[in-house]
Amino acid sequence: MALACFGTFVLLMKESPVNMYNVTLIPGDGVGPEIAEATRRCVEATGVKISWDVQECGIEVIEKVGKVPDSVLASIRKNKVALKAPITTPIGKGFRSVNVFLRQELGLYACIRPCKSFPGVRTYFSESNVNLVVVRENTEDLYAGVEFQAGLPATSELIQAINKAATGKKITTGLDTTGISIKPISTEGTRNIANFAFDYAVKHGRKSVTSVCKANIMKFTDGLWYDESRAVAASYKAKFEQPELKTKSDPALDGKVPDGSKVTYMERLIDNMCMQLVQKPELYDVILLPNLYGDILSDLCAGLVGGLGVAPGANYGADSAIFEATHGSAPKYKGQNKVNPTALILSAKLMLEHLGEQKAADRLEAAVASVISEGKDVTYDLKPHRTDPTAVGTSQMADAICKKVAELA
Repeated sequence: MALACFGTFVLLMKESPVNMYNVTLIPGDGVGPEIAEATRRCVEATGVKISWDVQECGIEVIEKVGKVPDSVLASIRKNKVALKAPITTPIGKGFRSVNVFLRQELGLYACIRPCKSFPGVRTYFSESNVNLVVVRENTEDLYAGVEFQAGLPATSELIQAINKAATGKKITTGLDTTGISIKPISTEGTRNIANFAFDYAVKHGRKSVTSVCKANIMKFTDGLWYDESRAVAASYKAKFEQPELKTKSDPALDGKVPDGSKVTYMERLIDNMCMQLVQKPELYDVILLPNLYGDILSDLCAGLVGGLGVAPGANYGADSAIFEATHGSAPKYKGQNKVNPTALILSAKLMLEHLGEQKAADRLEAAVASVISEGKDVTYDLKPHRTDPTAVGTSQMADAICKKVAELA
């Protein structure tokens, strides 16, 4: 058997002269099918053999079935790897986010979003050479979905119970006019994601891991986040930017993790981190965050490098991984062959890395970078002016990337 590793995730593959990988492909809706097809062609241009298991899971399918089809989950559980185009989530009505559902259902606890500068992409930070990775915990925090609606008897009872148990601050707003959202942060959840971040940093030759939260205000949740982040850093034998923060290592990880002595552990409060990234993003490398902060900061970091159109994403669990663009489905552009496919193509690059096809992954990224740098066969958003008549469509940009992949072979 051949063994391919990514962080704490291990994938077993049958040895053969040419590996054939089974991958679930979710075309999504809106512009999803167009960028999914463009990405599929670019992946196949690398020569890596993929057997695509196409699963329909767009908004129309979900509304008809009333949920994410069981066949989608069954496919991902069987194949262990999925490439997913955007799916529309109604705002304020209908089903909850499909992304959140899949992460929770499949235990995809780690989200990574690399943000890297590509010459040719318009950004105010083109001279900063941004190359950082947001590592976000996916299952806990305020996104855990433990909420209580204002006006319900159970919510009123909960508020009274909280006020009775509280030894400090209490809820002073009305019993019938206050909604509650619970923010769970656990030692084990923080350990898992911090371990993932340090393992990623070591394996990819990254220089630092910066743990970010708001522990000066939320001392028992974000404070726990810092406590465990420091313990994991100590287990990796990381250098502490502030030596006084060094603490006892996590006994659950001691002797089981690689040497991270070349990695520097740093801490920033979330508000200060936002300012730091705008002022000097080049100083940061791997950024480790709880769920909500990670969601917000990943969009900020995408803005540093040109926006969501060039921002890939991946979600990892103990035995499954989903690779997806971070942007939405943009239904107003559906069928217009107009949108930039880069984010999903770069997500596929992460997928190839995960499958152990590093050379193919590198060629695909190099091809994308080259096409963007040349600035000829790119979509309207990658032109100096969005009204540039020389802009090409989604499919034509994919053609250029496929051609470049072949030239780099």
